[in-house]
Amino acid sequence: MTIYIGADHRGYKLKEAVKSFLKNRGYQVWDVGNDRYDEQDDYPDFAMTLARKVSRDYENSKGILVCGSGAGMEIVANKFKRIRAASVMSPDQAFDVRNDDDVNVLIVPADYLTTDNVRKILITWLETPFSREERFRRRIEKVHRIEEQFTRSFEEVEGETEDDS
Repeated sequence: MTIYIGADHRGYKLKEAVKSFLKNRGYQVWDVGNDRYDEQDDYPDFAMTLARKVSRDYENSKGILVCGSGAGMEIVANKFKRIRAASVMSPDQAFDVRNDDDVNVLIVPADYLTTDNVRKILITWLETPFSREERFRRRIEKVHRIEEQFTRSFEEVEGETEDDS
């Protein structure tokens, strides 16, 4: 499994710690940026890059996004097909979002969590499988139907010009 990770300036320091932690545990980690602290960067750029990568290979990858509040990254990531992103504040919540909702993009709100807390969240999120109970599968399938009805994939939009949209 490939884990993509990205952060804006408010999450940069924590992202670097998370990246080292995951690599030390043997995970394959791909950093989508930012590759340096830049107070002028914008979270949508990193969330879009990561979500696009996970969306294209959703069966073999997961994503971790780190920003100040978590809200902006979560909003952007959830615009992509096959992405189920959630901002998580505790290991118990990390268990629930994986077990019940098969969340494939974890959003970490750097302003509210310690590095130690994030490590516990990560371990729980990465080690918890989706339960596959019928009620959870049914709900996720409903989400997929909504997604198909109301969104288009990045590939469909990528070729359009401003006049087309």
